[in-house]
Formats: sequence, C-alpha cells, structure tokens
Amino acid sequence: QENNTEEINLSSLRGIIYDRNDIVLARNIASYNVVLTAANLADDEGTTQKVFRELSTLIGVPVSLNEISEENPYVPCISQHGIAQIAEYGISSIPYQAVRIKCDVDQRVAMIIQEKSMDWPGIGIEIQPIRDYPTNSLTSSIIGFLGPIPALQEEYFIDQGLVPNRDKVGYAGLELQYQDLLAGVNGRRVVEVDVGGKVLRDVEPPVQARAGLSMRLTIDTRLQQATENILAHEMFLWNQWFGDIRYTSGVVAAMNPKTGEILAMVSYPNYENQRMARLIPAYYYDQLVNDPTNPLLNHAVGDILPAGSVFKLVTGVGALNEGVVTPNQIIETPPILEVTEKYYANDPGNAREFVDWNKAGFGRLDFIGGLSNSSNVYFYKLGGGYKDEVPDGGLGICRLGTYAAAMGYGEAAGLGLPDEENGLIPDPTWKRINQAESWSSGDTYIA
Repeated sequence: QENNTEEINLSSLRGIIYDRNDIVLARNIASYNVVLTAANLADDEGTTQKVFRELSTLIGVPVSLNEISEENPYVPCISQHGIAQIAEYGISSIPYQAVRIKCDVDQRVAMIIQEKSMDWPGIGIEIQPIRDYPTNSLTSSIIGFLGPIPALQEEYFIDQGLVPNRDKVGYAGLELQYQDLLAGVNGRRVVEVDVGGKVLRDVEPPVQARAGLSMRLTIDTRLQQATENILAHEMFLWNQWFGDIRYTSGVVAAMNPKTGEILAMVSYPNYENQRMARLIPAYYYDQLVNDPTNPLLNHAVGDILPAGSVFKLVTGVGALNEGVVTPNQIIETPPILEVTEKYYANDPGNAREFVDWNKAGFGRLDFIGGLSNSSNVYFYKLGGGYKDEVPDGGLGICRLGTYAAAMGYGEAAGLGLPDEENGLIPDPTWKRINQAESWSSGDTYIA
C-alpha cells in the first residue's frame, strides 16, 4: 500500500508586486526546460542515439559527458552530464518522470523542440514559472530577490508545504518580509503508481494550489527613477568638486507628510535583482558581499548612522516647548565655542572646543535664524546650556532624549522591510553600562 501510493506536490504561483500606478515591479514569466522521460524513449537504440545527436546540436549539451556517480551526482540544471548519462539516470531511477537536460532555454528553441515532439519520443519541454523584475536595480533594495530554500530552514519550509531544490523563497526586501503571503499555498495529488513510478490514477481528490497574494506599494516608479538620477548626479558633482571619491553611498526617501506614504526610497549603490531571477550567480553574489559599500543592504532603513543636522529639529522643538529659549531671544553664535568639560559635580574639567560649520560664525541669531542657518553653536547652547546666556544646562540630555523618542528616533521606521534597525538615543545610564564612564557636559553638546 505504501509502495504504490505517492504524493505529488503542486507548486503555486507567486503574487505580483505593483507600484502605486500599477507598474509591475515583480512578476512571474515562463522559463522553458528541456526534459527527458526515459519510459517514452524509442525502443530502437539507433533511433534514440539519432535523436540525442540532433538535440545536442540544437541545445549545446554533449551526447556523452561525465558519468553520474556519488562523487558527481545528477543535479537538475546545475550538474554537467551528457544527454545519454541523464537518460541512464532516468531509466534506472524515475523512468516515468521527466528529468531536466537543460534549463531556461530560449523560447525559439523550446518551440522547435515542441514541433519535433512526434519525431523525438521522450523529449519534451517543461514550462516553469520564474521571477522577473522589470525595474531591476531601480527598486531592488525594496523588492529583494528569491533563492533556493536554505539548508538550515529546510524543515520549516517543508512544514509550509514547499519543496527543497524546486521552490524558491525570499532572500531580501519585500520578497523576504512577505514570503508567506506572496508564496501562496502549494497543492497536492495523492496518486497510485506502478513499480516503475507510472501514475495510474488519483487515490484522493486533488487539492489545487492557491496562488499567492499580490501587493500594491506606495512607491511611484517614475519618482523613484528621477530621485535615483538626482542622487547619483549630486554625488558625482561633489566627488568631482573634491577631486577624489569621497561619497560612495547615499539615500533619498520621499514621503507624503499627510499620509506617511513612502513615494520613493533610493538606496545607492544597489544591485541587479534581475540577475538573481533564474539562479544566483556565485561570482556576482561574492562581489556584492565583499563590496565595502554593502549594496545588498537597504541603507535607508538598515544603516545606523549619526543623524546629522536634522536632529536640530529635536533640540529646537524641545527647547521651545520647555521654555529654554523664546523664539525672539538672541543667542551669540561665534565660530568656536569653548566649554569646560566636566564629568562630576566638583570636577575642575578640561577646556574643549566645539566648532560651527561656518568658520566665520553667524554672529547673533534668534530661533528662526538658528534653524535656517543650521548653526551648530546655536543648538549647542540650547541643548547643553551656556553660562548665563542659556542657564541651567539648557534642555539637558534627559529631556533631549525624551523629545527624540517622541519624534521617532531610536526606533525602526516600521515600513515593513526586513533590514530595519533600531537607533540609539544615548543617556548617562547607557554610557555607564557600555563605556564605564560618567556623562560629561560635552556629551550633551555632541548629542
């Protein structure tokens, strides 16, 4: 009973990914594999060899090459064996099941083989869906790519109804994050087979595969293209101005502030996910992994970097809200601010300089002037205080951290991408635990 019953797994179609204007970012297209069913080969050996020679000329696979062994096993689409050796494998192992001779052949070649099917018994074409990424590198950091089921996760995906060495799963981006939704559910047939593996009948009613869900993103591909061009051009101009390559990576994210929708998200440099659609080329993947700019990472959500001058919004909002300064209060902003850095109450401290980006300084600024000029010294004083001008230590690190957290710093963006990282808002407790050192007044200025 166990020997003559077999379960056949029926693969499902993966969901399609669109942008907000229904431009396709990821879809399924047909791939054509040349297959051989050993039980259907001609009885006459001479006729079979003639078919093998004609097929070899058409698809470029030798009639005879490398015997199949434990050291050199047959692996569909990957191993290097001749047509005759693959036929022998089919005869001895699975005579009634198709074995692949060559994968992903040109559509014209596939049509020729289908036309010759009457004259080439046992030879046929298997049509298999594969992933296609029409926008390629433009959206690769968002969409990601697929790959074979990893060995360490085999058990999990088998429980999900997938088949190792056949089904593919998400490796990055939305393909990874929404793997279970996009993949759908495989179907199954329970059939009766004879001793050679030939299917005789269905033992149970077949369960049809259920296609995966499709996704529509908030991304506008036209804006994405324009954004990438602007970013690349800007980096080129700065590198040209400096006379050397200073900038090798960058990010632009465009959001609709009324809805929170991300309209464009460019992470540069990126990679060509279209090259990963059929199989992942080892040499190309190694190049990406060893590239110091890390193109496989979506830098817009996965990098942990100093926030830069955008953090002045936190300092400014906190200082106004807590009454540290008033909008019209004038603050002196020299090019260099010298502060005595202290680590404890009675510490005599050491002098330390904090500089403005404008080497000439800005003179005297109110709040609007401090913000519009992005004056470092202005916000040093608001955040950490300065003598009698901004007394009581300014906003201070604790209140600064509270406003930073309220504005989203220290947390992942929550966009539904797998690379997202939490940030860090340091405070005196964090510094004592991680650096075994007390918080200094200078730390607040840097924050």
